[in-house]
Amino acid sequence: MTDNEDQVAGLLLAAGGGRRLGGRPKALLEHRGRLLVEHAVATLRAAGCSRVHVVLGARADAVRRRAALDGCVLVDNPAWERGMGTSLRAGLASLAGTGARAALVSLVDQPGIGPEAVARVRAAYRDEASLVSAAYAGTRGHPVLFGAAHWEGIAATATGDRGARAYLKEHEESVALVECGDVAQPYDIDTEEDLVHLE
Repeated sequence: MTDNEDQVAGLLLAAGGGRRLGGRPKALLEHRGRLLVEHAVATLRAAGCSRVHVVLGARADAVRRRAALDGCVLVDNPAWERGMGTSLRAGLASLAGTGARAALVSLVDQPGIGPEAVARVRAAYRDEASLVSAAYAGTRGHPVLFGAAHWEGIAATATGDRGARAYLKEHEESVALVECGDVAQPYDIDTEEDLVHLE
């Protein structure tokens, strides 16, 4: 394992309650024979992240009971109903003191983004000042990589469902965009109509 691989931790945000899906937590949806949260962890691992932290919220007990997440650090976010920003803050806080120098952040409800796209973003890591984002036809998307030098600033601005959007906009000139549109589809599983993407 190279130093870079160990320095970049995978951070999976999997706390959402699926409000527009009739209250079905996204982590517990099934895709290709396994839970979405398992699929997302496997994607991070296949992309080279040996350390993976998973932020849980809605029905966290059921996720812990049903999902095979061996080797992951499971982080509870009791404030998950207040939006993705709270999960991002909880996840970054859980990485403090672990030796990780960057967080590669992915979302549980984007199964169309596979290991190849995630690995491209991870490969763009340089140091703790790195800010990297996947891009789709030039538009910023997920996953995103935050060097540790940015964690405090991101946590201070992550509110509601906006996550790191405000911070990234403010530091736009420093964000390295990595085009992934040729290898991934960045759709979200948000509504009943989106369930067509699950197999």
